[in-house]
Amino acid sequence: MALFHYKTQEDNMTVEYLLKDKWQGGKKTVHLMRMAKSVLDSNGEPVDDWRLPLAKGTELVFTFPDAASTYIADEQVDLTVLFEDEHILAVVKPAGMTTHPDGPKDKGTLMNAVMAYVKNNGGDYAEHIHRLDKGTSGVVLVAKHPIAKALFDRMIESNDITRKYTAEVDGYLKRPKGSIRLPIGKDRHHPAKRIVSMSGQTAVTNFRLIERKEETSIVEADLETGRTHQIRVHLSHIGYPVTGDTLYDGSETEDGHYRLTATAVSFIHPFTEEQTLIEMINS
Repeated sequence: MALFHYKTQEDNMTVEYLLKDKWQGGKKTVHLMRMAKSVLDSNGEPVDDWRLPLAKGTELVFTFPDAASTYIADEQVDLTVLFEDEHILAVVKPAGMTTHPDGPKDKGTLMNAVMAYVKNNGGDYAEHIHRLDKGTSGVVLVAKHPIAKALFDRMIESNDITRKYTAEVDGYLKRPKGSIRLPIGKDRHHPAKRIVSMSGQTAVTNFRLIERKEETSIVEADLETGRTHQIRVHLSHIGYPVTGDTLYDGSETEDGHYRLTATAVSFIHPFTEEQTLIEMINS
């Protein structure tokens, strides 16, 4: 069962304030929790009066007995965990693996591996907070309960989570840094492809040069928006496609994978209120 512990940070907080205002848990989730008496005190007894002012340091347990994800657990897929607390997991998605299954019976994806890990640790709930393209490797955040899912989804939408990427690109990049502010839309002639289009969605990619090699350059990029294929489209558009990204005119690689990795995420943790940095080992 999904659950988490919380200690009130100041006097006069109420359960209702935490769920509705501070965390904005959503009417349906909060209603189900109220009906199930899902908020417990330190003795394991239900907190019946959600409007009762609580003293600073009051310990509460928020439970989600009916929250369960539908991914099939797949223990055949290796999983690397970079970070874990009661609210989120940060895991590594390999290049060539999809983030989540397309259908309820599909297996072999990152979320199938996450589901196996969560179930082996007594849980039933895991939902990805963001995705990476199949060919992109790196850090993916996963929510471990519905309140975390709602909170982190809003943080992604409001750009409160910084995501850093490292890419190897074809060519000798001359500019030490820059910002690409070009809208991205669908390619009418290629359903799997995106293009820079003035009628597309706003997209902003910031980049800086890390290293120049003989035929390629290493750049670090971060996103102010999260459009499909954003880094790949933007870098290709300015003449430096990601190495191996043949969809966007990149050169071929021996293993068939393109060289783009989501190396780090950082954010102010909505439950602990601490600045949190999660990054790839040896990135």
